Amino acid sequence: MNDYPIIASITQDTMIPAALNSKIRRVNLMAGNIMTLDHIVKQLRNKDKQIYVHVEMVGGIGRDGSAIEYLAEMFGIDGIVTTKSNTVAAARQAGIKSIQRVFAIDSAAVETAIRMINHCQPDEVELMPGLMPRIIGEFKERVGRPLIVGGLIRSQEEIDTALGSGADYVSIGDPELWT
Repeated sequence: MNDYPIIASITQDTMIPAALNSKIRRVNLMAGNIMTLDHIVKQLRNKDKQIYVHVEMVGGIGRDGSAIEYLAEMFGIDGIVTTKSNTVAAARQAGIKSIQRVFAIDSAAVETAIRMINHCQPDEVELMPGLMPRIIGEFKERVGRPLIVGGLIRSQEEIDTALGSGADYVSIGDPELWT
């Protein structure tokens, strides 16, 4: 999977065609709602994309175990993105992968995030914002799992810096940078 480290962060339905026609292999879906999810997932599956649904961003999805189980069984998604530890546990129970999204707003937030990650054991971690080379390297070393960085990245140079600092993947919402 890491042979192409860009993840398409789809934040609007209008971005779906660009994701379908790109060489990206993985999508973090933050658009749509429970009524449109089936159609979106089928389109992405037809192009062999891995699909992770951000459960706090896609409309109409609860965050309890039943909602995560429903996503796994009814839509066959690969995993979820969440900021909630209990949702990580629900994903594990449903047999899908989880990405724990954390925000590094200050040193205390970083320490809290590391404790939370060590406790709930997500499959991957997404660190935001993604423009902090020193923090990326330190965080990667301390969490010991695949690290995605995203947020505020606007150029190929910033992508290269993030990857060079230890990120495994870069999550980007600009379709121009998916290629």
